Amino acid sequence: MQVVSIISTKGGVGKTTTAANLGGIAADAGLRVLLLDLDVQPTLSSYFTLHSHAPGGIYELLAFNEQDHARLISHTVIDGLDLVLSNDDKGQLNTLLLHAPDGRLRLRNLLPALRPHYDLLLIDTQGARSVLLEMAVLASDLALSPVTPEILAAREFRRGTLQLMQDIAPYRRLGIEPPPLQLLINRVHPVSANARLIQQALHDLFATEPGIVVLDTRIPAVEAYPRASTQAQPVHRVEYRRPKGRVTPAAFDTMRTLACELFPAWESAFNQLRAGAHRRVGR
Repeated sequence: MQVVSIISTKGGVGKTTTAANLGGIAADAGLRVLLLDLDVQPTLSSYFTLHSHAPGGIYELLAFNEQDHARLISHTVIDGLDLVLSNDDKGQLNTLLLHAPDGRLRLRNLLPALRPHYDLLLIDTQGARSVLLEMAVLASDLALSPVTPEILAAREFRRGTLQLMQDIAPYRRLGIEPPPLQLLINRVHPVSANARLIQQALHDLFATEPGIVVLDTRIPAVEAYPRASTQAQPVHRVEYRRPKGRVTPAAFDTMRTLACELFPAWESAFNQLRAGAHRRVGR
C-alpha cells in the first residue's frame, strides 16, 4: 500500500479537491483506494455520496486505536473507493496526540492493519501546522503539496511546509525517513501572463531544493473542478473531453497525466482508462 499525504500549511490551495480527484481516478483504474480525512473541517468526508456509513471514523482510529473495519470505514458509491470520515468536530485529537508518547507516530503504527486491504491511501490534512499534520507526513511514502501560482502562496510554502519537513528530519535517528515532497502547481490561469511568470518562478525556485520535485503536470483553473465537486464526482468523469475553443486539456487528460506522474508503477492501469467510460454512478 502506497501512502500519500496531501499537505500544506496554507488553507485554500486545493488539498481536498486533489485528494478526491486522485482517489476517484485511481479507483476507476482498478486500484483499491482509501481516503483518510484528517481535516477538522470535513470537506472530503462530504465530497462523495456514501453507499454505507460507518459508525466511527478518524477519532476512533486515532484516539482508541480502533482496527475493526466495519466500525471505521465508510464506502462511497464509487467502486473501490472507501473513506475514513473526519468526526473530530471539537478538535480534540491534536491535544490528545500532543500529549501521547506515540502521538506523531500513531498513524504510522496503525497502518499494518490497513495494508492488506488497499493499494493506495490518500490522506487529506489541515491547512495549518499541527501534530496531526506531522503525524500524517511521518506515516507517508510521499508528501504532495498543492501550491497556487501566487507569490504569497510560494512564500507560505517555504515558511510553513518546507519548515515542517525540516523539523521532522530528526526522526531519521529512529530509522524513519521523511517522505519526498512533490510540489503540484494548482489552479493555473492559462491566459494570465502574471500567473505564467509566477509558475516559472516557482519551478525555478524549488527545482534545485533537496528532496523536492516540482511536478510537470499543472492543474488549470477551469470550472470543471468545482462542477465535479457539486456533482459529487471525480473530475475525470465530469469533463472527459476538452471543451471547444479551450487551450487547456480536458480534466480527464490532466488527471490521468498527474496520476501517471505520481504513480508510475500503475501507469498501465491509468492508460487503459477511456474518456467517458466511467460515467456510471458506481455500486
